[in-house]
Amino acid sequence: MLAPTPEELARRDAVLAQVARCTRAGETIRLPAFDPAHDRPGVVALASVGIEENDFGGRIGDFRYQFEGEDDLLHLIVARLDGSELSPEEGRAVAEFSLPGVPPGLVWFRPGTVTQHFYCGHDDLVDCLPD
Repeated sequence: MLAPTPEELARRDAVLAQVARCTRAGETIRLPAFDPAHDRPGVVALASVGIEENDFGGRIGDFRYQFEGEDDLLHLIVARLDGSELSPEEGRAVAEFSLPGVPPGLVWFRPGTVTQHFYCGHDDLVDCLPD
């Protein structure tokens, strides 16, 4: 379904390296600060988070993904670049790209209509990444 470009793969790898670095250092992975210049009135709040480039988000095809650290889980937000609805299957495809090597049984899925949300243990992701 997804055919990542070399640039999209490189960006994903850079994002995951930053996630791993922060996880190993015990640093919280935060969403970007609200920027009114990127506000989309009438759009679900998390659909416009991470529109601006930041250390924990990237894009693949028509989709974008954004990581956020919560106390006990790593949260992955998936949305379409244009803010329109996306199917759970599309969200899962982006999650598989964004969480390479993490067994699907370790990823909790919370479906939506405009955003799809995935959760896994910080260490589950880090343990699947190369050193």
